[in-house]
Amino acid sequence: MDLSTGMQKMAVEQQPAGRGAACLTCKGICSGFQPHSWRKACVQCRCSRDGHAPSSDGEDDRKMGRLLADSRYAHLTARVKGGDGLRVYKRNRMIITNPVVSRKDPTFNTITYDWAPPGLAQKLAMLYMELLPEAQRPVSGTEGALYRRRLLLRQLPVYDHDPAQGHALSEPEAQAMALFVQGYKQEVGVGEVALPGGAGPKEEGANQKNGRSSQEPQEPRPTANGTLGDCGKKSQYHCERCGGPAAEDGPVVYAERAGYERLWHPTCFVCAECGEALVDLVYFWKDGALLCGRHYCQREKPRCNGCDELIFTEDYKQGADGLAWHKDHYCCWECGRSLSTPCSCGSRSRPV
Repeated sequence: MDLSTGMQKMAVEQQPAGRGAACLTCKGICSGFQPHSWRKACVQCRCSRDGHAPSSDGEDDRKMGRLLADSRYAHLTARVKGGDGLRVYKRNRMIITNPVVSRKDPTFNTITYDWAPPGLAQKLAMLYMELLPEAQRPVSGTEGALYRRRLLLRQLPVYDHDPAQGHALSEPEAQAMALFVQGYKQEVGVGEVALPGGAGPKEEGANQKNGRSSQEPQEPRPTANGTLGDCGKKSQYHCERCGGPAAEDGPVVYAERAGYERLWHPTCFVCAECGEALVDLVYFWKDGALLCGRHYCQREKPRCNGCDELIFTEDYKQGADGLAWHKDHYCCWECGRSLSTPCSCGSRSRPV
């Protein structure tokens, strides 16, 4: 079986995720997500997949596991027992139990966060959460948890890094995507939360450029539990995005690929393109900017405005508005006629 045939077979075996999920926009109108054959949208309401109730935690963890398993962050994944090498995301959940003072018997109020920065002492993790807008705190069963899961779908679409989840690829397209995915997984980063500290270890090249050996003492790097090394602290730190000062006793986010001389306020660790919070601190560093997975990919490859997948062929359609399309996806939602040909449909096309 050649590569393209294998990809097609895998794609056919994949069942559309989220079928029947309620639309979060068309409440009471859409009876549930019914996937289009190739658009990432519902055939009933035409809202995007991430506009419907997200998939399960387990499905999300499997998707993230596939992304991180072959990266330098494989330690954030765990091997599935009997899963033939399959790895899933070890999503860090945090449970906070607070006593409720009353005249009666003592009770406890428990708050569960669907995700929290890994490797932190609970006190520092809570300081981090308190700095986020309440609507973005991933407390189980709240709008904040739903916000996080919608970001996962939008920022890290599985079809950007799993060819089996996309439409059938030709042999050259499959080979091009395989190379792209390999590089994509090597470029992914996960932010580190810590108290402000000195710049972390410089890259080998930077040391040589400054005439310094990589074996020489380095400035302190924030440790995993949010403490600093024994070296002296700087008196003031500034956020890379807003330029505002960062309190020495408050958590900040570091991005290893950007260098530890840079830091961000938790609310400033966002994609430079869409301005959305970087979900689970997953980022890409490109041309001096933090990007989510979606917008990193779009700087590398055109994205089809019809199916929302990346395009791995030079033979594609580009409209006068600059949007890119697979040639067979440049068509009207209603009748399927090419957008280059006039038709009487009221809604000729709707981007996902």
